Amino acid sequence: MVVWRRWIFPILLVLALGAAAAALVKIAFFPDTAPAAAVQPSAQIADPVVMVERGQVANALSLPGTIARDAAYPIRSEIDGTVTAVHVGEGQSVAAGQKLFTIKQAEPVKNVDVLAAEAGDVTELAVVKGQPASIGVELVKLTPARYHVQATVDPVQLYRLQGAPSEGAVTIQGGPAPFTCTGLEVDVADDGTTTVTCAVPGDQVVFAGLQAELAVDLGTVSDVLVVPTTSVKGGAGSGVVWVDAGTGELEERDVALGVSDGAIVEVTTGLEEGEQVRQFVPGLAAADDPVCYDDGMGGEYCEPAGWSW
Repeated sequence: MVVWRRWIFPILLVLALGAAAAALVKIAFFPDTAPAAAVQPSAQIADPVVMVERGQVANALSLPGTIARDAAYPIRSEIDGTVTAVHVGEGQSVAAGQKLFTIKQAEPVKNVDVLAAEAGDVTELAVVKGQPASIGVELVKLTPARYHVQATVDPVQLYRLQGAPSEGAVTIQGGPAPFTCTGLEVDVADDGTTTVTCAVPGDQVVFAGLQAELAVDLGTVSDVLVVPTTSVKGGAGSGVVWVDAGTGELEERDVALGVSDGAIVEVTTGLEEGEQVRQFVPGLAAADDPVCYDDGMGGEYCEPAGWSW
């Protein structure tokens, strides 16, 4: 045991340390292979393209709106005379044909009753008994018992509302079954606010302030050439697309446009079925999808949504 402790164990330890040191020198200064050449960056951005295909486009708008009561309007005297009787009070509900006032006409002398043209509420009573009344003088305002749906839309939707139908479908959450409103109108105020209104049928029970959805069917076309709206610069009847002819270069081309649902648009002239167009107009990136390109090392790198070139 003394021989092993004094001579053999120390000699083995020295040999092991020597072998480890030699291995480190070999790895550090004498590698088996030359280092791989540095990878040169070769990223290239590929323009995503889509094929021109046939499809169906349903141009329908679903607009959030509100039930509102029709505005009050004035009732005016149509004769010269004196008010001899006031039959209603301010805030009173009246029926169609109900007497509101009696005016004694001056020439020829006779009593004339002023009647409510429709059911509603009397507001802003403007005359009293004994007051002179002349032609055109406002006697009272009547708020009719009529309601309408009013929806506010972005002015850009005016392009889609061209040629809008005269009616729409109204849905009230928790209310009656969906019903049709009539007399649909589009109005643009001086400040640019754009509203769509239509009349609620008289037999529908509704209340001012109810939230509603107004669906407007602006037309449907089938078996037509379509492309994504992101592929088109323009959109109101005409636009420009970028066609990939397979040569590596994009051809800018004018197209005529038809019905759009906001996501795809009908192309009436300028493209053929099977052609490929750039998916996004230059400067416009996908709304949701990331933009990906080759990273030069057999993979790809993707930018987050909203990236543009």
